Amino acid sequence: MSGGVPSYVRLANEIAAQFAHRPPAEAATAIANHMNAVWDPRMKQALIAHAASGATDLDPAAALAAQQLQARA
Repeated sequence: MSGGVPSYVRLANEIAAQFAHRPPAEAATAIANHMNAVWDPRMKQALIAHAASGATDLDPAAALAAQQLQARA
């Protein structure tokens, strides 16, 4: 990561963009399912911590997905 947006935030937002056509709750579940299946546990924990810190740089569906990941942990 080089001074800007952390890579896990960028990736989460890119994934969220792929599900933008779905209702927010449905999109968040799809995003969380994808992250749970593919992402390294350290990336998931970093995203969860980032979202919990009140960060405003996450797509709303990605932020909700982070909450869902935290609930599954």
